[in-house]
Amino acid sequence: MDIDFDRLIELQNLDEEIKKTSLFLEKIPHQMKEIDRNIDEQFKKVETAKEKLGINQKMRRELEADVQDIKEQIRKFRHQQSGVKTNKEYTALLKEIEEAQNKIDAKEEKIISQMLVADEIGDEILTAAKKANLAKEKLSKEKEELEKKRKELQENYKQLSEQRESLLPEIPKDLAGLYQQLFAKKHGIVMSPVTDDFCSMCQIRIRPQVLNELKAESQIILCENCGRILYWVKKSA
Repeated sequence: MDIDFDRLIELQNLDEEIKKTSLFLEKIPHQMKEIDRNIDEQFKKVETAKEKLGINQKMRRELEADVQDIKEQIRKFRHQQSGVKTNKEYTALLKEIEEAQNKIDAKEEKIISQMLVADEIGDEILTAAKKANLAKEKLSKEKEELEKKRKELQENYKQLSEQRESLLPEIPKDLAGLYQQLFAKKHGIVMSPVTDDFCSMCQIRIRPQVLNELKAESQIILCENCGRILYWVKKSA
C-alpha cells in the first residue's frame, strides 16, 4: 500500500506554522508590558525632577524663614540699644547685630543659589516632560502595531487550525495516531526528509536497503537513531 507522504508533510508544515504563530502570540503580552514599562520609566524621570524641585522649594522656604527670624532678632537688638546705659553694652549689641546681618547675607546668598538651581530643575522638568511625551507617542504607535499584529496572528492561527482539522480525516487513523504520538515525543518535529542518504534531523546515514524501501513509499519507516518518520526526497535533475 502506497503511503500518502504528501499529506503527512502538509500536516507537519501546518504544525510548524501553528507552533511559530503560537510562539509569536505568546511573546506579544510581554512586549506590551515592556512598552508600558518604558513609558512609565520616562514619566518617572519627570516625577523625579518635580520631587527635586519640591525639595529645593522647601529648602528656600526654610532659609527665608531663618532670615525672618534673624531680622526679628536684629529688631530686638536695636530696640535694646535705646535702653543701654554703657558703651560696652552698646558695642556688644552692635556686634550681635553685625553677626546677625552676616548670617542674613549668607542665607540670602544660599537662597539666590537655590533659585538658580530651581531654574535648572525647571528646565530639567520641561525637557523630561517633552521626552516623555515623545516617547509615549512613539511607543503607543508601536503598541498599536503590536495589537494589529496580534489580531493578524490570531486570525492566522485560527485558519491554520481549521486547515489542520480538515486535513486529519484524510490521513488513515493509525497513521494519524502514530504522527500524534511522535509529535508529543519529538517536540513537534515528526517528519525527517532523507537527502544525500542522510536523515536530515539527526544526520545518521541510512542503510541502502532502507533507502530502497523509502523510495518505494509503501510503508512507514522510522529513523533508527532519532525515531522520526523518514521520507524520500527526489533529487532534481
